[in-house]
Amino acid sequence: MTDRKPLRADAARNRERVLTAARAAMTAGDLSLQLNELARQAGVGVGTVYRNFPTRQALLEALADNRFEQLLAEVEAATAEPDAWTALTRLARAAVAMALAEPGLAEVMVTEEDAGAGTTDRKRRLDAATGELLRRARQDGRLTAEVDAEDLRRLLCGVLHAAANSPEPEAAAERYLTILLHGLRPPSGR
Repeated sequence: MTDRKPLRADAARNRERVLTAARAAMTAGDLSLQLNELARQAGVGVGTVYRNFPTRQALLEALADNRFEQLLAEVEAATAEPDAWTALTRLARAAVAMALAEPGLAEVMVTEEDAGAGTTDRKRRLDAATGELLRRARQDGRLTAEVDAEDLRRLLCGVLHAAANSPEPEAAAERYLTILLHGLRPPSGR
């Protein structure tokens, strides 16, 4: 799902150059995404950057777009799993892995104001499917009643934030995710 019209070939190449420069900056640990600096790194005019990405949030959403779609596919596959707790665990692990691979995904998932309607729709779809998994797990007695889909999305982003600031992010993410999942279980389900 996209919020824009198809681009001319040269405009599409320039847009991709900006995305490549932004992705490289984020991989190097620069999450500021200064649009003027990205224009310089991408070798395009500042107007080109702002035309494609009028705000930092719009750029983040574009960077996370493919991973967000993969996450939606994962949540849809998880809803087919007969055991809701297994499905929820699978989804949580997939979300963390995808967000570690795409540093802007977590920020896009928790931001209150979306730049594009496509992102708002993705969040709605993610929350609806996650909510169904949570309902089923709660019904099975394997989940505490206090958590909803938005809570889980934000908690997973907290795991990512903590893991990203660790010397070994993947190992830390797994450890923190295990602790989180354990905390979601009712005392009798542990």
